[in-house]
Amino acid sequence: MAATEHETVFTYGAPALKYGTGASDEIGYDLTQYGARRVLVVTDPQVAATGWPRRIADGIAGYGIETEIFDGVHVEPTDVSMQKAVDFARGTGPYDAFVAVGGGSAIDTAKAANLLTSNDGDLMDYVNAPVGGGRAPARPLKPLVAVPTTTGTGSESTTVCVLDVLSLRVKSGISHLRLRPTLAVVDPRLTVSQPPGVTAASGMDILCHAAESYTAKPYTEFERKRPEQRVPYCGSNPLADMFAEQSLRLLSWALPAAVRDGSDLKAREAMALAATFAGLGFGNAGVHIPHANAYPIAGQVRDFHPDGYPGEEPMVPHGMAVSLTAPAAFRFTFDAAPDRHLRVARLLAPDFEWPGDFADHLPAVLIDLMRQIGIPDGIGAVGYTESDVDSLVEGTLKQQRLLATAPREASADDLSDILRESVSLW
Repeated sequence: MAATEHETVFTYGAPALKYGTGASDEIGYDLTQYGARRVLVVTDPQVAATGWPRRIADGIAGYGIETEIFDGVHVEPTDVSMQKAVDFARGTGPYDAFVAVGGGSAIDTAKAANLLTSNDGDLMDYVNAPVGGGRAPARPLKPLVAVPTTTGTGSESTTVCVLDVLSLRVKSGISHLRLRPTLAVVDPRLTVSQPPGVTAASGMDILCHAAESYTAKPYTEFERKRPEQRVPYCGSNPLADMFAEQSLRLLSWALPAAVRDGSDLKAREAMALAATFAGLGFGNAGVHIPHANAYPIAGQVRDFHPDGYPGEEPMVPHGMAVSLTAPAAFRFTFDAAPDRHLRVARLLAPDFEWPGDFADHLPAVLIDLMRQIGIPDGIGAVGYTESDVDSLVEGTLKQQRLLATAPREASADDLSDILRESVSLW
């Protein structure tokens, strides 16, 4: 094959970033730089109860900017819950900027509200095909300031908005460059209230963001694209690799420490930085099989109630869902990039007692860490059995945007094997 048929270009995009203790106190000033006069703050009830959204809104108002708060975000958003936010924004608007305060649920909901108050159409028009219409926004969105209160989702850096489509029992998303927040404000103080279970699940999300982007199919192995064909997830590349490596170094000590003691500010700061680095990396390189599997694992949940999350409805938190098949998925992808898989393992656990088979090194490190921090023992521990595997595979196969970035192509049979291996991990 001629060299010109392979990709020679990678792309990189990121929001402006303000990081550090006290950063959230400056959002009002930041919004004046975007000419904002009327702002919607988007959050969820649990985060609202901490007082941070009101404090941030009051700080914004101090700069003469009118603020409204929507605190009805659903943890693990659905098409129905996002529509409520869209309806609120349309009914009380117009707004010329949005501020999301919360985890990925709040940030993704704000992305949806911003999209559908800046463009016409319905939510499903924009959801990725084949689940939705895959429509691209025709008009630019308003400035969005993303203020994460959990360390993990990376939504403050990405072009993706994730949701459960309830009628189809599938998790999908909207992906477009215009969804990327304008400014990410990462203030570690806002993460101290995370319960241990949330810290563990969201921490595994950071880890998988970094590990999947680092082991993703290299950008040079894709067919060359025309400019209009380029997508945010372009494959592993030197810039994304740099961010992933630094994220993994920080996680190696900070994740267990933050789960053990949520008041450990040094660990919280390192986790916030690790999440930021991972988001800057995977938001461009992409993620692959563990994230693709996570969508149906979360979307088809029946009766699992995780510690630290709202207890009214069953759910498998996104980071937890991602981690449950990661050991088996990385065992499957090992042969496509052995050195990269071993590098991830050594960054996470330099002093680990390694098993004999190189392909088992990363899975062994992940399982050891998951046991330390209280992640459930495979998909069986969140309510699935081998009889559910076919349905889960069907859901995974709908995530072609993610599977395209896998370093090794995964057939339906391959995915079935990965999920069966993941019913119990230890």
